[in-house]
Amino acid sequence: MNAEALQKTMETGKVTFYSRAKKRLWTKGEESGNFLELKSIASDCDNDTLLIKAHPLGPVCHTGSDTCWNERNHPEDFLLYLEDIIQLRKECNDENSYVRKLFSKGINKIAQKVGEEAVELVIEAKDNDEEKFLNEAADLLFHYLVLLNSKGLICKTLKIFLNKGIQHEEMVDRFIIITLVFTGSGRERFYNEWLPQRATGKYRDRPTE
Repeated sequence: MNAEALQKTMETGKVTFYSRAKKRLWTKGEESGNFLELKSIASDCDNDTLLIKAHPLGPVCHTGSDTCWNERNHPEDFLLYLEDIIQLRKECNDENSYVRKLFSKGINKIAQKVGEEAVELVIEAKDNDEEKFLNEAADLLFHYLVLLNSKGLICKTLKIFLNKGIQHEEMVDRFIIITLVFTGSGRERFYNEWLPQRATGKYRDRPTE
């Protein structure tokens, strides 16, 4: 990081470096959308080293890992992390982003996709192929989060609403059904395998249907 990169970092709030390979200033995330939001900058006692603390908007490493040391750097609640990824894709300038294209088509198209994924999940639920079922379940949940975003809502808001409704017997029955569906190894694979694929790969460059 040279003086010019430091100045731009402080002005934009996005961590910027000088790339010797590109021979120009390079803002982390300018291509992937995975920016580093500046939190603080501190200098050491000799004034020759900077400690930059930042909030990563997505994976930091080009491999898709949270960090270049394969550390975990996102909330334990993966749905909250996925919400951040969706918002990031929505705001990015990548014309090939599936999420960005979906938002550009409007809420009617988003709602249509949710309906399509719901039908596909129901079809797979009637068979005994767990992998296909989880694939469709992840597709549905991903597009449902996109729909929530398009309505200006987040999971936290939905949780508050569900907490109010859980006192009703009908709502409790729904929770029981959901719990039965996502238990054991199936639930673990759903959260650890299928959903992360949507956050870091499948929907990043997927063309809009």
